[in-house]
Amino acid sequence: MPVVVVESPAKAKTINKYLGDNFTVLASYGHVRDLPPKDGSVDTENEFDMKWEIASDSKKHVKAIADALANDNELILATDPDREGEAISWHLQEALTKRKSIKKDTPVSRVVFNQITKKAVTDAMANPRQVDMPLVEAYLARRALDYLVGFNLSPVLWRKLPGAKSAGRVQSVTLRIIVEREMEIEAFRNREYWSVKALMATPRGQEFEARLVTLAGKKLDRFDLGNATQAEMAVQAITSRALTVTSVEAKPASRNPSAPFMTSTLQQEASRKFGMGARQTMSTAQRLYEAGHITYMRTDGIDMAPEAVTMARDAIKDRYGVEYVPDAPRIYKNKAKNAQEAHECVRPTDMTKDAPSLKLESDQAKLYDLIWKRTLACQMESARLERTTVEIGSKDEQVGLRATGQVVLFDGFLRVYEEGRDDVVVDDDDKRLPQITQGDAMDKRSVTPEQHFTQPPPRYTEATLVKRMEELGIGRPSTYASIVTTIQDREYVRKDGNRLIPEDKGRLVTAFLENYFRKYVGYDFTADLEDQLDKVSAADADYKDVLKRFWRDFSAAIAETADLRITEVLEKINEVLEPHLFPPLDDGGDPRLCPNCEAGRLSMRTARSGGAFIGCSNYPECRYTRPFGPPDPEAEASAIPPDGKLLGKDGGDEIRVFKGRFGPYVQRGAVTEENKKPQRQSVPKDWPAEELELERALMLLSLPREIGPHPEDGIMVWSNIGRYGPYLKHAESTSERGGTNANLESLDEVFTVGMNRAVQLLAEKVASRGGRGKAAKPIREMGEHPDLGGAVNIMEGKYGPYVKWEKVNATIPKEVEPADLTMERAVELIEEKLAKSPAKRKAAPKKKAAPKKKPAAKKKPAAKKKPAAKKKPAAKKVAAEKE
Repeated sequence: MPVVVVESPAKAKTINKYLGDNFTVLASYGHVRDLPPKDGSVDTENEFDMKWEIASDSKKHVKAIADALANDNELILATDPDREGEAISWHLQEALTKRKSIKKDTPVSRVVFNQITKKAVTDAMANPRQVDMPLVEAYLARRALDYLVGFNLSPVLWRKLPGAKSAGRVQSVTLRIIVEREMEIEAFRNREYWSVKALMATPRGQEFEARLVTLAGKKLDRFDLGNATQAEMAVQAITSRALTVTSVEAKPASRNPSAPFMTSTLQQEASRKFGMGARQTMSTAQRLYEAGHITYMRTDGIDMAPEAVTMARDAIKDRYGVEYVPDAPRIYKNKAKNAQEAHECVRPTDMTKDAPSLKLESDQAKLYDLIWKRTLACQMESARLERTTVEIGSKDEQVGLRATGQVVLFDGFLRVYEEGRDDVVVDDDDKRLPQITQGDAMDKRSVTPEQHFTQPPPRYTEATLVKRMEELGIGRPSTYASIVTTIQDREYVRKDGNRLIPEDKGRLVTAFLENYFRKYVGYDFTADLEDQLDKVSAADADYKDVLKRFWRDFSAAIAETADLRITEVLEKINEVLEPHLFPPLDDGGDPRLCPNCEAGRLSMRTARSGGAFIGCSNYPECRYTRPFGPPDPEAEASAIPPDGKLLGKDGGDEIRVFKGRFGPYVQRGAVTEENKKPQRQSVPKDWPAEELELERALMLLSLPREIGPHPEDGIMVWSNIGRYGPYLKHAESTSERGGTNANLESLDEVFTVGMNRAVQLLAEKVASRGGRGKAAKPIREMGEHPDLGGAVNIMEGKYGPYVKWEKVNATIPKEVEPADLTMERAVELIEEKLAKSPAKRKAAPKKKAAPKKKPAAKKKPAAKKKPAAKKKPAAKKVAAEKE
């Protein structure tokens, strides 16, 4: 039986269903090899030779494939149909050849399918090919570039810019986009303007709204009514005149549907309609693809296969009627420069199946419904509209108003789907108008002036950021989600609602790179590099030539920063950010003069946490600080700078409030060599840290509070504030894991609760536990883990049955009955869970040490030890017999 390798177990399961028992389908669990994160992984002195390493998690999967090939000497590589998928196939072929699992007579072929359906899979199997080396070389070039930038540029950041975490070839350019938008917003100065609207009524009493467009015989521009006085004069001009309808013009119009989804537009629409982040969208789409419900989700293509178009048109006719099907199919042209990324659009594999018919999980159902509706809509008739413009004026032509609206004559594709908008603006054209005839006298019900201010450009959402990256040619479908996620994980950007806001450290990194590595965060340079990689994938360029050109200039830029001093870097960043940090003062004074000592000079400083603040050059004599950014007197008064806000002193110790990684906290004294861990206490959410006073800070530092020994057993009772709020603890110490905890109703009770009340609450807690806390009984005992030892049991959980081994709980799929679960499948579920949980994975090898203890004690003949070691296979046999 040929061995077929795909990336994931879910994909393997679906494909196995189509191929049957004549194939062995295994999963590689993603990339099997990568460059080790150390110097020399890409040898720039030796033709960019790359030293690959099999990841520790992947060794067992490679071994499983190698073991299968020992019995079945044919390998079919069926990884995803893109550059990454081609690379995984190449890595597998290389790794298996190296360990001699692929021999000279081993047939190795590559198959690709854009959707996981029986027809697509069987067609692909009938048309195998070899690994596409130009695609692999494009991957190698991209991976080498990312390594060379990250491995060489990140240390420069660490040394020259305290708190910076890393830099990346594309992530730094994406960060620049967000930072520049934020600076646009901060530099923006709003401008006042007014508009005037009138509520009119027709002779039949039907009301509608019109806006003033002409005043004193002149067409109004946006800022012509610049203040309330001018607006009020416009109101008077309207109210003092009789108005009639001067013209009514109705024009037919149509709206065409949007093209079907590609990766970027799918991410944008999922963000607009459901608030899904790019990573969440792609992981949900991945599950839909692996289950065979949609086509491959990483694509720049918007074309549809002819059979898919026919299927869509038939589904439209069956569901909505023949009038919704256009005479000819709609054709959408690909815009992608790179053919390898331009697969078919993202669409359902079966147009007749809507989301309810598939019974999917919540996120999958929402995303599938979106894809299904967009795909049907793209092949439906246009919506037919009638747009009406009504002009209203005075007899002397001094005043003119306009009303616009539309009527939908035929909904067409709008019956199914309408594309969302990133920043919604109310459009007067969308309104309906009553029956209006030229010459009608208008009754003015009310005339209202409205004040407006120009608005700054909006912050990016993940959707609009991906759209901007696409416009600039930065990144590719397979990388959008990871790039947007990385800059958030690095804490360079935070998400507020669905808007992306640069953190201080993100701004500093951008300022540093723009000053010392401007070329490498340039939009044109990054887009051009992407084009060069596309040429490599099309076999039109040599990837090593691309690397040579890049490395020649980049290594020189790195060398130029070697002698830079931190103070020099910070002063340069001060200069670059001066318009933002120190804007001109209204009185013409020096914006960098310290307002506290009036002698020192303000400059940007970095904090240990990686953030930044503005401080005085006369430190420590002058301790003036303010938050990073332009001066804000109100914010300065309450803000907490990175080095803490001084609340006062107690017994000679400074009491400060800080903003920490896990929230605000108060601290007694400073961190010194003698006192490396000063007393600290978290500030509760109900107490705004910016408004915290010394008295309350001292109350917090007095915790945990001893209420006294419990009257029944003499063990201490404490009150404290924990992760989940205020609580009581009955134990020898608050650090003890055991004992009894009981919640308190309010923060005040932590400082006031007495023993009687505490005893009552603790007793109620004990009584309420009932049977909880007792060890749960398994619903089925499966026996010992065949490889690692330890009992494997099936338990009944809150969300359904699960497999339990040691501290690992692995959910049993809904389609599998607990009674039918085999030990082999249970071990697979445990391994999948371990692969997703680094902490549990590190803990798991401890179990392997148990059988090794026996051979270590080789004082007696080994024959007595071997039977003991063979107990594990016996347990496996017993477990199998039970099933």
